[in-house]
Amino acid sequence: MLKVIKYSLIALICLPTIAMAKQTVSVDYMHGFDDIDGLRFGYRPVEQTLATDWFGDIKLYWEVSAVVWEYGEQDTHSTSYGVSLTPVFMKQIGTLNDTYPVYFEAGIGASYIGDQKVAGKDIGSNYQFEDRLGLFVDLDDNQHVALRYMHFSNGGFNNDNPGLDFLNLSYAYHF
Repeated sequence: MLKVIKYSLIALICLPTIAMAKQTVSVDYMHGFDDIDGLRFGYRPVEQTLATDWFGDIKLYWEVSAVVWEYGEQDTHSTSYGVSLTPVFMKQIGTLNDTYPVYFEAGIGASYIGDQKVAGKDIGSNYQFEDRLGLFVDLDDNQHVALRYMHFSNGGFNNDNPGLDFLNLSYAYHF
């Protein structure tokens, strides 16, 4: 009983902090190197700043995302779905016109792809890594746009590992 009270108090202390944290939703248009087109929807419940000796202040956010990919002509059309959880580090690298902050981001997360065959490729496993590198620009306090490269692969845990590569154009809204 004492454990229940202890964890309930911790949750009550942390809940207002989480509820007041800046959250973000995003949508990406994805274009794959294998003529795969898709949409990616992301949610970031919290973002935190980390002070480092080497890089100065960097930000960390966790993103939960869902993707839908489409491939092929009308008669051979296929659709694949996936979900990911990814920690992403970002660092401000400059400003555009001395007004708009520009950031570099990088992250590696875990994904589950519903089909083991995507765009005619056997990706080896439903479980994949989601890697990303990107640049984004804050338009104001509530929104940013980004250009990112994303790669999905099983990391060599399976003999079939062709990977899936995408260029994304993203819009995000912070609330």
